[in-house]
Amino acid sequence: SSLFDIETSERNVDDSQSKNKAPKKVSFLRKWGPALIAIAGVIALNAALLGPSGQNVPALTEKQQRRHMLAEERTNAVLSMEPDHAKDKIMRSSFGSRHLSEEEGGVMEYTRRRHRVLNEYVHVDVSEEFTDFGKWSVAAIYFAFWVFLMFPNWFLPIGRPGIALGGGMTMVVYRFILLQTGQGPFFDANKVIIMEPLFLLFGLMLTTIYLEKMERGGLFDKLRDSLDDPVNWKRSAKIMAMSTIGSAAVMNDSVVLIFSGVVVDLCVRHKVANSLPYLLSLATTANIGSGLTMTGNPQNILIVSLAYDDIEWMEFASNMVLPVIAATIINSIMMFTYYGSELFPGSSGFMQNMGIMFGGNRTPEMLAQEHAYYAKQAAAREEMEETSGWSLWSKLQILVTFAFLGCFASGLDVSVVSICAGIILMVIASYKRQHYDPRADTTEYDGDGNPLPPKKTYDMEGNEIEPEEEELVTESETTLTEVDYGLLLLFIGQFILIGSFDDTGIPQAFFSMTMGDCAQQMTSVPCVYWFVMIVTILSNVASNVPVVQMLAATFPYATPYDWMQVSYSATIAGNLTMLGSAANMIVAFQAAKVGDRTFTSERHAPFGIPSCLLSLYAGTFLLSTVHFSPECSVKLGQCDEE
Repeated sequence: SSLFDIETSERNVDDSQSKNKAPKKVSFLRKWGPALIAIAGVIALNAALLGPSGQNVPALTEKQQRRHMLAEERTNAVLSMEPDHAKDKIMRSSFGSRHLSEEEGGVMEYTRRRHRVLNEYVHVDVSEEFTDFGKWSVAAIYFAFWVFLMFPNWFLPIGRPGIALGGGMTMVVYRFILLQTGQGPFFDANKVIIMEPLFLLFGLMLTTIYLEKMERGGLFDKLRDSLDDPVNWKRSAKIMAMSTIGSAAVMNDSVVLIFSGVVVDLCVRHKVANSLPYLLSLATTANIGSGLTMTGNPQNILIVSLAYDDIEWMEFASNMVLPVIAATIINSIMMFTYYGSELFPGSSGFMQNMGIMFGGNRTPEMLAQEHAYYAKQAAAREEMEETSGWSLWSKLQILVTFAFLGCFASGLDVSVVSICAGIILMVIASYKRQHYDPRADTTEYDGDGNPLPPKKTYDMEGNEIEPEEEELVTESETTLTEVDYGLLLLFIGQFILIGSFDDTGIPQAFFSMTMGDCAQQMTSVPCVYWFVMIVTILSNVASNVPVVQMLAATFPYATPYDWMQVSYSATIAGNLTMLGSAANMIVAFQAAKVGDRTFTSERHAPFGIPSCLLSLYAGTFLLSTVHFSPECSVKLGQCDEE
């Protein structure tokens, strides 16, 4: 009776609240005010530092001029080296170790391989081979499909994977037409499709599907239950903490791939009217947390591969720890402030929210939620049999997961590791289903519920036909069909669109034009604050991985400190718009798969823009003030005089 009384009182409270409180329409200033203020603040800050026309940009120092001279000399020396075709053929897919001995050619041979062999990731400038019509028509196609991807529901109900694939094929066909009419160069679509992220994403999907589906009540369900909480703001805080730590340890794409469905499921379980704060908690902190380590996201992995000087794991993390902590705090405060009404139901405002968080206070609405939650838990414990803790299969899942993380941390190829982990889990799951799982009950029953004897079949001569053994269901027919192949198509289409757009040279021209006199001193104060803004904009227009490729080709001798600033800004840029990060697209795609379409570009931007800009500039200030990477290139010899 007590359980019934609690549920009845809760229902009455909810009914009275729904009658008394009509849904409020959010005003334009309430929705977009923080974003407009943040944008105005960025413009004002850079105008104050650089001057309205850039007149405050300092002249290059002798040390900076010396560095640029050394870079030009190294490039000329490398280009004048005689090609070694035999070695180039052997090293076609990789330029080998950074630590080459003097017998192997040392620094010069390493640099030669970068310039002549590593053509997968080095952008080749073909912009001069376009006519003006060809260049701007390609840009128009790219921006048209950029709009389609940003707002997929404005047009035909095709979905983002179909839009991206259609855009990629449109670009391939159009570039062929330009080639035949003499309006543009040859477009090698295979070259712009970067396979490593696709392999990695497939392996992560395979691994996470088997972690989720192998056993009911297993590791995946236990992780989901650990995020559950009757209090809304605590549930959001748990999601943010898990997402931040997980993205730093593994990779942001894998974290959101695993937990997007979990977050939606928690929202359904608690009958949350607006799941957007929880999905934003997952996506934004996944992007922020991934900036801590070199394996946190694809652009960091690419940066470590392309950097001219060695960057070690601990060096990378030590530089990023303060900016990431600052961004996490800023994002969390904004989350609890911007979505205070959803996360603190019944609260009168910010001060009461602080009392709830730090003083343990509760509103009547929050107390009703807690009572209902614990009542349901008590009822569930009475109905469900007590489990015996961790089963053999859950322990195997944990073993594979820790081995997976250990291989990641040890520097093994992340794509191979993730696919191998998925295959191991697939073998374990198929063995479990064949030898341990109960067979499906095929018994038929009559109207009274009595079992019917199995039907007998006879041949033409009246002989009984013995039933064949039950055919086993294979993994290809079950779990492998749940891999989101549409997500892989989305990335392939985007790679083709972005690769063709980069060929026009427009992103590079935009970078050079907007940087102005700061182009040769990008990461020195005050230019660094304008530089990170340009990287952020380009990362949302042309995606962060291609921006890293472009910068590596434009500034091949960038110092480790330069790359730290690029890494942080390109990573935080993922929170500016929906297309700023692959993790955002995965969250939207995975949530839509289970029927939740609240995570859209229009709803993401009002929170994402101010959170991104505040985190970007706070982290940039800390990184420029406290960093451990050298501001010179050791291999280029720039550090000899310092």
